[in-house]
Amino acid sequence: MGIKGVFRRIIKSKSFSLAVVLCIIAAFFTIINSNYLSGSNIRGIMHMMSLTGIIGVGTALLLMGGGINLAAGAEGCFIALLIAMMMRAGLPWVLALFIGLLFGMCAGLINSFFVNILNFFGFIATLGMASVYTGLGLIISTNTPIPISNQSFWKFAETMLPIRFYPTSYMILVPMSFVVMVAIMVIYAFILNKTRFGRSILMCGGNRQAARLAGLNPKKVTTILYMNSGVLSTIAGALLSSRLHNAAPDALGSSAIEGIAASVLGGVSFVGGSGSISGLFFGTLLLNALSNGLIVIDMPSYWQLVLRGMVLIIALTLDYFSNQARIASLKRARIAQAAAR
Repeated sequence: MGIKGVFRRIIKSKSFSLAVVLCIIAAFFTIINSNYLSGSNIRGIMHMMSLTGIIGVGTALLLMGGGINLAAGAEGCFIALLIAMMMRAGLPWVLALFIGLLFGMCAGLINSFFVNILNFFGFIATLGMASVYTGLGLIISTNTPIPISNQSFWKFAETMLPIRFYPTSYMILVPMSFVVMVAIMVIYAFILNKTRFGRSILMCGGNRQAARLAGLNPKKVTTILYMNSGVLSTIAGALLSSRLHNAAPDALGSSAIEGIAASVLGGVSFVGGSGSISGLFFGTLLLNALSNGLIVIDMPSYWQLVLRGMVLIIALTLDYFSNQARIASLKRARIAQAAAR
């Protein structure tokens, strides 16, 4: 493929379209408030999107594989409470985090049991588990955040990496949580694009019957994806509690929905079978840049909710038409093949 072909492919990509929209949003909010692109505000956007992005990776992979997890945020909060309680009991934070990650895997196994063994709809099963985890979190914390006094654990999220843009003197302090998110996305982008398991995810999400005929086990794949989502939710919950110095039962309340919105906005099909981690990154960045901009211009919170909901509806609408176009293209290809014979 020549340079022109590569350039044309980039322009047609979902990530490029989102990058253009992001530049328009940044220019719009900067005109209204010049502090929008200040170092401190960019740092705030990085903090916001890191949690959505980490949870979004697990959510996006599940969507690609034909599943869904509405309990991701509640899982992260509940396990963060358990980690805080273990640290208060005297466990080192590394050991407490490791045990928390095991709990995250167990949470994924529970979701998988309802979906793959009892054949519940993933939407209903995970929505019910979200209520269970939120309720249990309120019970064990008595509806009060559990303080975390371990300063070593604070550094888990508070560490800043200075990045200087040469030859200028402009420098941005990048939060460790953002670095963790980028590292996770790079790893999962490699898995999705370069490994057999990554191709299995897309095959199972696109057509389960065809995946079975190809020798794959869709239930095994979705089980791994649910466990993976639980682990990533635990990491997000731990990062947030590290930053806030406490664990709260509802701190990640809307993160699961935001992860789904960012995924669909980034080109991940809601019905499975297609998507990319790069699209998720730009979808997450766009969603959080918009939310931050609405805060910067002092828009009332109720209008912020309206606009966020509209973004999700628009993303789902675009996903619907994209799927219809893909189905129509496949039909035309089959007709052309039949005519050629």
